[in-house]
Amino acid sequence: MLKLTAICRSVFMFTLLFFLSLSSFSQTSFKVSGKVFDENGKPVEGATVQVKGTTIATSTIADGSYSLMAPSGTATLVITSVGYTQMEVAINNKEEVIVHTTSIASSLQDVVVIGYTTVKRKDVTGAIGGINQKDIKSRPVDNALQAMQGKVAGVDIGSNERPGTIPSINIRGVRSLTASNTPLFVVDGIPLITGSIDNINPQDIESIDVLKDASATAIYGSRGANGVVIITTKQAKAGKVTLSFNSSFTLDELVDNTEMFNASEFITFRRWAYYYAGLNPTTGISTYPRGDQPDINRDKVYFSQTADKYAWANIAQGWASGTWDGSKVATTDWRGMVTQQSMTTDNILSVSGGTDKIKAYGSFGYLNNKGTIKGQSFERYTARSNIDISATKWLSFGANLNFSYGTQQYGQSNIGVSTVGNPQGGLYESARANFPFAVAFDSAGNRISFPGGDNSIKTVVDEWKYNIDERVTLRAFGSLYAQVDFGSIAPVLKGLKYRLNFGPDLSYYRDGVYIDKNSVANGGSSSYASLTKTSTYSYTLDNLLYYDRTVGQHTFGVTLLASATGYTQETSNSTGLGVPLSSQLWNALTSGTVTGSLSTSSNIIEQQLASYMARLNYSFKDKYLLTVSARQDGSSVLAEGHKYSWFPSAAVAWRISKEGFMNGLGWINDLKLRIGAGQTGNSAIAPYATQGPVTSLFYPFYTSSAAGSIPNSVLANQELGW
Repeated sequence: MLKLTAICRSVFMFTLLFFLSLSSFSQTSFKVSGKVFDENGKPVEGATVQVKGTTIATSTIADGSYSLMAPSGTATLVITSVGYTQMEVAINNKEEVIVHTTSIASSLQDVVVIGYTTVKRKDVTGAIGGINQKDIKSRPVDNALQAMQGKVAGVDIGSNERPGTIPSINIRGVRSLTASNTPLFVVDGIPLITGSIDNINPQDIESIDVLKDASATAIYGSRGANGVVIITTKQAKAGKVTLSFNSSFTLDELVDNTEMFNASEFITFRRWAYYYAGLNPTTGISTYPRGDQPDINRDKVYFSQTADKYAWANIAQGWASGTWDGSKVATTDWRGMVTQQSMTTDNILSVSGGTDKIKAYGSFGYLNNKGTIKGQSFERYTARSNIDISATKWLSFGANLNFSYGTQQYGQSNIGVSTVGNPQGGLYESARANFPFAVAFDSAGNRISFPGGDNSIKTVVDEWKYNIDERVTLRAFGSLYAQVDFGSIAPVLKGLKYRLNFGPDLSYYRDGVYIDKNSVANGGSSSYASLTKTSTYSYTLDNLLYYDRTVGQHTFGVTLLASATGYTQETSNSTGLGVPLSSQLWNALTSGTVTGSLSTSSNIIEQQLASYMARLNYSFKDKYLLTVSARQDGSSVLAEGHKYSWFPSAAVAWRISKEGFMNGLGWINDLKLRIGAGQTGNSAIAPYATQGPVTSLFYPFYTSSAAGSIPNSVLANQELGW
């Protein structure tokens, strides 16, 4: 009986512990199951499903299903699989979690622009990189080049803190020592003859493709030597009307980790400078005491006691006890006086919609950027419209129009004046040159023009009031097209298309500069003002013929081009010295208001480019690829007999991953071997450089003057070619 009682007690205790353990387990575990599918809805077998931050994991079976015990219902699942993007999905207390992942290989089907046409990324034979809208939205930027920084191999993009100024860009290094190294920018199929892409709102850009090697850039002939940046803006899409609004607000500040002398360290530095300046290398004796042996009488000489009594009063604080104590001398933060908190607001409102016959897209953007340096800012308004019309099955046409108006407060300028010191680097660099022991204001609160008593170092206080450089740009450019599909007219002509592109580009630029006599950049005694106005008109007219066919396992495409480009720029300039009132700025440059010299000038520049191109794209079995092109350019800026030249290119590629012996290697998505060669040119030289200039001269003729000319000392380069 006792034995039976003991057995019953043991069974009871075991049962109690079992249910307690189940209760405890149920409180700390959460069962979750589900399935993993690819972008086509097919199950993904062998995918790893792991609880983030733990070692709990399982794999999906043939139907893509999985099941595991998570620590809690708030955990996160990490799904990984070879050939698919990694995903993180929160459980959110759901017992069933369905996951849809994306194949990495699907990116090979993305369409990229290679010049005058598009191909799938898997069929590219040249060196091409780029970014898409997702990359552009990944961080707030003022222009598209900033979005490309560090994201495209072989593309070196500098930095520029000045609002409204785009950074420099070099593709695969510097190609010319004297000519321009700026790449060619192509927007919606139209090469930009002038200007850059700073007037395009980044939020209006769909993708940016960069052509880097000669086999890819030769398609643009003379203008492709420095690489090509192809920008595709957002296009209208069929469907219901979609209205979207994007807004961002960013704060920036200038961070300078350069260690600068404080007042005490600079004073010691100058003492040593005098010591070594007076040191006799033969005797080892100096006419001045060592820097670590301060003397108040010597300091009065070193630091011009009478030239700036306020700076000396600050230094004298270190001698207040009778012996030198540099910690008593205050340090003036000149750099802090010219910097500020930068704030940028960027807003864009867009609308899109349409039918299969008519589609339209429009946007309006506003950017306001206050720079990190006082006196620098940029304000831009942008508007863009796109319309695509399918009039018939064989005829379509449309337009992309871009408008922008920008006002840039450039900041410190030094054009047209004799400078004092070295302000060429800008206001911040001028602030770094001011003495740390000098003070900015006198006892009455007035600015000290030459703090420290050195007449080559002016103060930077209120420099943004005395030095104004305002640049206004109004620009309108776009592309208009009409396309005829002959295959829709006659089936025998299937694959044959004709396209006409016309890209006008008009811009107006005004630069007003006022440099007061009190400016740190002005070494004279008179105020200076200038006004420059530039109007530019350019156009590109392309006639394109396409023929694309697939015969069995052979796919080929032919592109033919005849293009004409024109460019005209007119410039006028007025400068005046001795502007009596600062409120006049550059708005009263007349002989009646300017007390000093007054000068005016004007200029006109015209140039043209004619081009012809043929290209063949060929593919066999989707794994052997060939691209061959030839382009002829004729430029008016080159010498007679050297205006035209050919720019051939060829590239072949072998998609090794499509070969049978690569089957079963799931860890390789795409493996391609390619080789290419091409010839490019550079016509980035000034027009009329091949013609001998003349100097105008007026000859006295009886009682009047007759216009004439004499040869210039610059000789014509009649051999200048590609």
